[in-house]
Amino acid sequence: MKFVFPILAILVCAAAAYFSLTQSEKFRATQKDRIQSIKTNVSVEASIVQAEDKIKKEEYLLRKAQDNLAIVTASVQSLESDTTRLKNELVKVDADLADQDVEKEQLNDTLKEVQQIFTAMNFGGDVTIDNLAEKIGEIEEDIKVKNAKMEELVALIDGANKSLAGKQEDVARLVARKSARDTRISRNAMEARVTAVNGDWGFLVIGAGENSGFTPQTTLLVQRDGRLIGKVNPSAIEPTQTIAEIDFKSISPGVRIQPGDSVILAKPAAN
Repeated sequence: MKFVFPILAILVCAAAAYFSLTQSEKFRATQKDRIQSIKTNVSVEASIVQAEDKIKKEEYLLRKAQDNLAIVTASVQSLESDTTRLKNELVKVDADLADQDVEKEQLNDTLKEVQQIFTAMNFGGDVTIDNLAEKIGEIEEDIKVKNAKMEELVALIDGANKSLAGKQEDVARLVARKSARDTRISRNAMEARVTAVNGDWGFLVIGAGENSGFTPQTTLLVQRDGRLIGKVNPSAIEPTQTIAEIDFKSISPGVRIQPGDSVILAKPAAN
C-alpha cells in the first residue's frame, strides 16, 4: 500500500503536465490566429482607405468633366444662336436687295417715259399761218403740263434715289454688323498656347495678345488633349502676349500646367 500513493502522485503529476502542455499549444494556436486576424483587419482597413481616396479622386475628375461639358455645351449653343440670327439677317438683306432691284426697274421705266415726252414735244406737221397762234398756245399749254409732270417725275426720282441711298446705307450697316460679329465669333473659336510657366510665382505666359479678345475680366481655360486642366485670369495684356495668374484651386491634384497647353475663352463673347 505504501507504494500506491507515490504511483498515484506520479500519475497525477503526469496528467497535470499533459493538460498544461495541451492548453499551452491551444493558447499558442489561438494567439497565432488572433495575430493573423489583426493583420487581416489592418490590411482591410488600408484597402478601404485606398478605395475611399480613389473614389474621391474619381468624383473630383467627374465634377471637372461635368464643368468642362457645361462650358462646351454653352459655347456650342451660343454659336448656334449666333448662326441662326445671322442667317435671318442675311435673308432680310436678300429681300431688301430684291426690293431695290424692283425699284431700279421702276426708275428705268420712268426715265423711258420722260424720254418719250421730250421726243413728242414738237410742233407737228399741220401748222399754218392761220393756226400758228393757236398751235403755239397749245404747245405752251402742253409745255406747262409736261413741265408739271416733269417736276412730279423729278420729285419721284429724287425720292426714289433717297430711298435707294437709305436702303444702301442699311445694307452697308448690316454688312458691317455681320463682319463685326464674324470677328467676335472667330475670337470665340480662337485657341492660344501656353509659352512659359512660373509655378513658384503662380503665373504663365500665353502666346496671344491684344487681338485675342482677352481682358482682365476674362476667365481662360487651360486644356491638354481636350481635357480641362485648370483656369487662369489675365493680369497684363501686351501686343503679342498675355500674362495670366494661375487659379490653383481649379487645378487637379498632381497636375501642372506646361508650355504647349492650349488656352480658350471660358465664356464666349456676346455677339
